[in-house]
Amino acid sequence: MKYPARPRRGRALLMAGAAALALGALTAAPAAATAVAAPGCAVTYTTSSWPGGFSANITVKNLGAAVDGWKLGFSFPSAGQKVGHGWSAVYDQKGTAVTAGNVGYNKSLASGASAHIGFIGTTTDNNPIPATFTLNGVTCNDTATRPPAPPTAAPTPTRTATAAPTPTRTATAAPTAAPTASPTATATRTATPAPTATPVPTRTATPTPTATRTATPTPTPTKAPATGTPVGINGKLHVCGVHLCNRYNRPVQLRGMSTHGIQWFPKCYTDASLDALANDWKSDLFRVSMYVQEGGYETNPAAFTEQVNKYVDMATARGMYAIVDFHTLTPGDPNHNLARAKTFFASVAARNAGKDNVIYEIANEPNGVSWASIKSYAEQVIPVIRAADPDAVVIVGTRAWSSLGVSEGSNESEIVNNPVDAKNIMYAFHFYAASHKDNYRAVVSRAAAKLPLFVSEFGTVTASGNGEVDLASTAAWIDMLDQLKIGYANWTYSDAPESSAAFKPGTCSAGAFAGTGALNPSGVYIRDRIRTADDFPTS
Repeated sequence: MKYPARPRRGRALLMAGAAALALGALTAAPAAATAVAAPGCAVTYTTSSWPGGFSANITVKNLGAAVDGWKLGFSFPSAGQKVGHGWSAVYDQKGTAVTAGNVGYNKSLASGASAHIGFIGTTTDNNPIPATFTLNGVTCNDTATRPPAPPTAAPTPTRTATAAPTPTRTATAAPTAAPTASPTATATRTATPAPTATPVPTRTATPTPTATRTATPTPTPTKAPATGTPVGINGKLHVCGVHLCNRYNRPVQLRGMSTHGIQWFPKCYTDASLDALANDWKSDLFRVSMYVQEGGYETNPAAFTEQVNKYVDMATARGMYAIVDFHTLTPGDPNHNLARAKTFFASVAARNAGKDNVIYEIANEPNGVSWASIKSYAEQVIPVIRAADPDAVVIVGTRAWSSLGVSEGSNESEIVNNPVDAKNIMYAFHFYAASHKDNYRAVVSRAAAKLPLFVSEFGTVTASGNGEVDLASTAAWIDMLDQLKIGYANWTYSDAPESSAAFKPGTCSAGAFAGTGALNPSGVYIRDRIRTADDFPTS
């Protein structure tokens, strides 16, 4: 996010009744009188399963005359299968029978046109696919894709609280530059409505070049994290398939917080605040957001590099993962900062290569630039990191403020068709819950089956970083991320004068961070979600 502003995502409906689930929809179901029979239809139903849950993506294609209002019907084969949160349709389930009715924007289906809907579900047994589907009462030709078998559940260790070793703080030169613009003067971005989703082609394997390792300075040693911490349990992470995996080669989800601009809020990142984040919030990760412009890195590269390294050490000492965020925003083309990125990451990667907990985010929010340009930037910066730290996970920002292109009228297909030519990488997705809603969630659900995603920044409010906290949409987002095992960092662990901040103004100067007394509504909710038990498989 920016200090001062941001853009992002939106609000899901709270359920008014126990039976009708208005999931992912902002309008009521169409009246039955407006729906007409479709002479022909086809349905593609694809799922991804995990123990106790699954996601379903459904494409409904009208093969007959145009319809103005539609309802899809099907029955689950198992009584244990239930619809949870969904998008782009109004869902209702009675017993095993499910209906999904159109919402306002996809009400009309021309001949040959398709609607793309989906949901997150739960299951008490296996996850068989429905046998038949109907559209306005007419049986469709089913082209459903059979889901893979769910993995076997592994025992989950209980995370125990351990006293965090306190690193010796050394004096660092504090950046003196002030932000170049007043927070209140920054324009708020408006997200562009997403286009109708299109079928995603199958991603083919891309050859990965082997990075040549060159001599680098000896990494700075730090104390090993306690064994009960996220890093102590999971060790060095890597990408396996579309997931982030631990040393046992099992998918894990990291949950934590992002700093605000470290040039503005250094009092928020102290031993006391990091102790609270690790031990009270039970956070898995700490994202260090280093702005490049706006009074950031470009004003004093040495001082900001030292400041980032200090925060990485503080996260390491407490057993948390550290995301090093090269926070580009304006200009939106990351190639503007290519030389700076190479210098910064060469230094930081060499210094921290001996650690198991460092993840590199190389471009925060590219915007107004093509995916080809972002890809070119990534393929020049990643080898610089690999030269010092060949196995580190790297997060690559995506088009349109890391929205997978959605906020500029595209979608994930441009990445699927032309992925970054490197291994052990993930793609960033950012959202703001009160601005980015069902159409964005639909893209993430679909993309997660083909791309390794990490939500390296999200907010509970509007894309500006301000406004009312949208708990309904935030819950819908986090529920989906939990089900898909996509990691996330909330914006922000700060006392900035904006509603996205976790702390009330003045908290960081006062120095008391634990508990809920100093928290804003956003902080109270996010702390509760992060504090829930981690699921870190160890077999």
